[in-house]
Amino acid sequence: MRIAILGHQGSWYCEQLSQAARAREHESVKLEFRDLTSLLAGISGEQFFWHGEDHNRIELNQFDCLIIRTMPPGSLEQVIFRMDLLGQLERSGVIVFNSARSIECAVDKYLTTSRLAAAGLPVPATAVCESSEAALQHFAQLGGDVVVKPLFGSEGRGIFRISDPDLAYRSFRTLERTQAVIYLQKYIPHAGYDLRILILNGSVIGAIRRHGNNDFRTNISRQGRAELYHPTDREVELALRAAELTHAEFAGVDLLSPSEAPDECYVLEVNAVPGWRGFQSATNVDVASLVIEYLEQKRNNAGSS
Repeated sequence: MRIAILGHQGSWYCEQLSQAARAREHESVKLEFRDLTSLLAGISGEQFFWHGEDHNRIELNQFDCLIIRTMPPGSLEQVIFRMDLLGQLERSGVIVFNSARSIECAVDKYLTTSRLAAAGLPVPATAVCESSEAALQHFAQLGGDVVVKPLFGSEGRGIFRISDPDLAYRSFRTLERTQAVIYLQKYIPHAGYDLRILILNGSVIGAIRRHGNNDFRTNISRQGRAELYHPTDREVELALRAAELTHAEFAGVDLLSPSEAPDECYVLEVNAVPGWRGFQSATNVDVASLVIEYLEQKRNNAGSS
């Protein structure tokens, strides 16, 4: 196969995928979103390119698969263009992994949470609004202790907890002035850890318990600690259903149990560009090789249909 890996050039994940591809005698190249272009040239149809330095360019249609390993911050126009381009590239016959529609859902916390809640999955009480006035009302309604998250974002960036009304007022006013969407979730007291269940093609490939480093956030990217965990049937059921609802073939589903009811759990997030560095160190599962093997199956199935 010819595989394009869409991510940061120095990314550990991109390198892992490149090594796994080489080990199975596939060719891979690393690309970045900012260098992708579309050319609409009349009757010849749409062409997709990567433009590098020295006027070099690569036609994306020649790849069998494109693996998405990042969704960098950008303006609304940039985000929409990226999603549109991925969708068009997919329709042209290139396997986009995860699919454009799953990425579009998973990067939008409101859309994901709304979809999970509508399907009856347990999610923390959540309010989403644009005005600071509405946010303050929801802050009180959610018990005066909330976690504020950027609508788009991952790895715990931009997330903070507020339990002081004055600080809430100043924070919400600042977010309103920057024309941000204000996304609030009721803070769930917990034992200092959450669960990350990694899913590929409708099956659980493993799970870890993530402990925070003196922080309510447990992300490994924020010096959290990972340990091997064996999920219950209920946790597996929730994770698989959450991945299915976001159409993610490869997903990291985060679950959290409240300290007052440790046998229950909430679905916090579905990540369609999941990291697995901490997961791999705790489970010894070679995730990159599993991804490449799965893409081989997808390509073969597409070729035989």
